[in-house]
Amino acid sequence: MIVEIGAFALILSLVLSVLQTGASALARLRRGPILAAVGEGAAIAAFFTLAVSFAALIYAFVVSDFSVANVATNSHSAKPLLYRVGGAWGSHEGSMLMWCLALTGFGALLAGYGRGLTAGLKAVAVATQGALGIAFLAYTVFASNPFWRLTDPPVEGRSLNPLLQDPALILHPPFLYVGYVGLSVVFSLAIAALVEGRADAAWARWVRPWTLAAWSALTVGITLGAFWAYYELGWGGWWFWDPVENASFMPWLIATALLHSAVVTERRGALPGWTIFLALGGYTFSMLGAFLVRSGVLTSVHAFAVDPTRGVLLLTILGVTAGLGFALFAWRAPAMARGGMFAPISRESALVLNNILLAAATATVLLGTLYPLIREAMAGEAISVGPPYFNLTFTPLMFILLLLLPAGPLLAWKRADAGAALQRLWVAALLAAMAAVATLALAEPRSLFGAAGLALGVWLIIGSATEVAERIRLFRAPRGEVLRRLGGLPRGTWGMTLAHAGLGVFVLGAVFETTWKAETAEVLAIGQRLEVAGYVVALENVAPVQGPNYEAEQATLRAFAPDGTLACMARPERRLYSAGGQTTSEVAICTRGLSHLYVVLGERRSGADGQPVWLVTGYWNPWALLIFLGPGLMALGGVVSLSDRRLRLAVGRRAAQAQPAGPEPAPKPLGEPA
Repeated sequence: MIVEIGAFALILSLVLSVLQTGASALARLRRGPILAAVGEGAAIAAFFTLAVSFAALIYAFVVSDFSVANVATNSHSAKPLLYRVGGAWGSHEGSMLMWCLALTGFGALLAGYGRGLTAGLKAVAVATQGALGIAFLAYTVFASNPFWRLTDPPVEGRSLNPLLQDPALILHPPFLYVGYVGLSVVFSLAIAALVEGRADAAWARWVRPWTLAAWSALTVGITLGAFWAYYELGWGGWWFWDPVENASFMPWLIATALLHSAVVTERRGALPGWTIFLALGGYTFSMLGAFLVRSGVLTSVHAFAVDPTRGVLLLTILGVTAGLGFALFAWRAPAMARGGMFAPISRESALVLNNILLAAATATVLLGTLYPLIREAMAGEAISVGPPYFNLTFTPLMFILLLLLPAGPLLAWKRADAGAALQRLWVAALLAAMAAVATLALAEPRSLFGAAGLALGVWLIIGSATEVAERIRLFRAPRGEVLRRLGGLPRGTWGMTLAHAGLGVFVLGAVFETTWKAETAEVLAIGQRLEVAGYVVALENVAPVQGPNYEAEQATLRAFAPDGTLACMARPERRLYSAGGQTTSEVAICTRGLSHLYVVLGERRSGADGQPVWLVTGYWNPWALLIFLGPGLMALGGVVSLSDRRLRLAVGRRAAQAQPAGPEPAPKPLGEPA
């Protein structure tokens, strides 16, 4: 009965989304407040009905209702409760329901908290959000319904992919989908700006909070995915330029560019057309990611489904949605106001250069992701594009961007003095140079790439702190004045500083781990040892272990530091899941300061004397912890900035309420210039 309630709630949510779209569109045409209220109420109701539907799906997984096809295919009664719950969004059908839940959730937030928008902008945005909901809800109801029943249900299910039975993979999809779908609100606001012919500072102030929320969630989601790959796949790495990894990375790059472009539109009224273009592009790349992961064109542990029919439907949604959006942009954008002018040396110019580099970087990732698919479709030749391509194309663009980044916040708006901005960065430049020299002198083996990367990380961190030091006049004002200014800094400044510094922390970790990583693989019997980066790892025992839904061999290894002291006890496992007959490796990670000693247990073999031996691989990953702490700081910076934006928007609403109310201007015809 609960499953039927969930299926009914899913269909009801689709009906409510139709009502949301129709009522809101009519409200824009007729300026009818009652119609607008109906559309907004339908948006909120659509979310709550879909929440009921999603709760029903979770219930079906928790009680192992194998009469539901989705549960029978992706769950097993022996799975721990946490992974039965996570199985609700670990499948294609369940993940689409979560996508729709996030989509209607953001529609409800837009309807409930968009009071600062003009009636026309809000009506069009809510209608567009409803139309997006119709597309994906219809796809879910008719092509990927997670509540379809089986006429002959099995006694036991087939279980979820063991690699996905992990806490990080329980949290990774919700954050990722909040980021993906959060960009739908920005898409809707962009459509509203084009329809209304209005993309001014007030509109940009609404774009930035939604983009910040989506960007922060995407940052967390991508980082959780990278961390999962790092310790679950057992290959010692954290990023492989997998096409599915790229599918989430491209919207993040576009959202980063949009954040900076919206600042220019908000502060100076400039770049409105480019900001709208990026707002349309962010959600377009999110939909592209949904297509790539679910169409069957990619083979990856991250991919959900191999179903060309459903892939065609998703491609149709992508084509219609993005096509209509960019067609409207081509029609309306040329007539919109161009905004304020600025000199070649100014903060606006720095942000434009930032956007150009980010757009070029996105293009290189897109080409590397799609080219193998296009080549295979046209020539029937399967090729792969791996790290060498991305290192050659993406890395130089990012190096230039990061090199210029600390100077941007020190430039004045409209017209600036580049020499004065660079003079303020002399401490950062000095410390970066010292770090490079020290690296070349002390690190073994010597590496120019490593020295340059370390210098770049220091440059970013100290350069980010320089902007704060300049604002509070750290070395030029009395102590009391410095403290007063420090306490008065807006949270947006702190958020920007944290995000830029977090990027520097990530660069330090990535460069060290890439440059000075060490790896050793040995076939060991009990009592034998291997050496990696000065650490000695001795195999003491291998014993069977019984898990809740798997059997495992667990090794006990004693790791000794270069000075002979005990570093840690490592217990990697090799698991066999009886439900699917799959084998996985559970690595052991010993944290040594900021670095990791990473140990993987391989297959059991027979030695020359007939005794069992195991392939044991050890990795030394220096400063690897910074790879994951850096993005955490970046996401925290986004949240801090978001809190500041909310307060400022609230102040703006109160100020607007204090003004005498006047009649709302009549809507412009779509063909009339702004």
